[in-house]
Amino acid sequence: MPEITHNTPTAVSVREITKTYPAHGGQGVSTAVNAVSLTIEPGELFFLLGPSGCGKTTLLRMIAGFIEPTSGSISFSDAAGTRDVTHLAPERRNTGMVFQSYALWPHMTVAQNVAFGLDVRGLSGIEKAARVKEALAAVRMDGYEARKPTQLSGGQQQRVALARALVVRPAVLLLDEPLSNLDAKLRHELRSEIRRICKSSGLTTVYVTHDQKEALSMADRVAVMSAGQVQQLGPPRELYRRPASRFVAEFLGETNILSGTAADGTLTLGTGRLRLPTALSGAVTLAVRPESVTPVLAGTVGSLDAVIAESEYLGESVQLSVRVSGGPTLRASVLNPGDSDALRPGAKIGLAIRPEDVTVLPDVQ
Repeated sequence: MPEITHNTPTAVSVREITKTYPAHGGQGVSTAVNAVSLTIEPGELFFLLGPSGCGKTTLLRMIAGFIEPTSGSISFSDAAGTRDVTHLAPERRNTGMVFQSYALWPHMTVAQNVAFGLDVRGLSGIEKAARVKEALAAVRMDGYEARKPTQLSGGQQQRVALARALVVRPAVLLLDEPLSNLDAKLRHELRSEIRRICKSSGLTTVYVTHDQKEALSMADRVAVMSAGQVQQLGPPRELYRRPASRFVAEFLGETNILSGTAADGTLTLGTGRLRLPTALSGAVTLAVRPESVTPVLAGTVGSLDAVIAESEYLGESVQLSVRVSGGPTLRASVLNPGDSDALRPGAKIGLAIRPEDVTVLPDVQ
């Protein structure tokens, strides 16, 4: 598979970046991004993840140069040194941008769309043709050079948009919700394609999304954002398994939140006791993923007595709503349930939860 020729690996440093706007009605200010600091390593596929309005797109656009920061700094570093790009025009930063809407010129062919950035840079002739061919091959769109965007599917248009960003050989690739307009099957296919392209080229990539599956399946590291700030930053597995707050736990997937008073490393849940990963005592808030709640035979030693309230069959799994005897209702997920009717509503079961699958959340949620 052809690979894109790329520039020297580039690191992105964001220091205390803030963006404010005049508040509605002219009274005070509204803060979109609030003193965010982070470093994106050379060749890293880095995700900004969060709900609408959390500031992730504003931060991406400040990195691109489309939005001027209110305060703070942004710098790019490579083998040639470090340059402050905080107030540099977008065209002087050597970044490539892929938009949610594709932003292809409908009157141009695929080849002309991909070559647009090279035309702006004054490239022509043999080199331009070679780079367009290289970019289209990298996104598996060679052979489509003469087509117009209206003759392409949504997934093909997004591949062309990606090729257009790659062809200029950017120092940093920026993607703003690139898959949100596609159906689920295409999103799944292009997730692996985009990761393959970025990692094979060693290209530093900043990717904005609200889709947890995209972030968990593609990223090297993820910054989870809320209210203009980074709530937690780390590898996907770490964020999912060990969320640092209730917000992160609930945003990264379904989870059971349990509160109570622990004693010597256990928490009473109805008629049973849940063992914690450490010997805590006092008020605690816990997060337990549904797939970590395992149905076992009723009366199994160490399990919680429970009754199935609801059972939702999804083919590859069954999603259960389970009432703990004398306690809360939990969500449980059972993979590959087979034909057994043991998971029907009304069935009495036990619930096994390993201490290492229990996350103790901090007091600040």
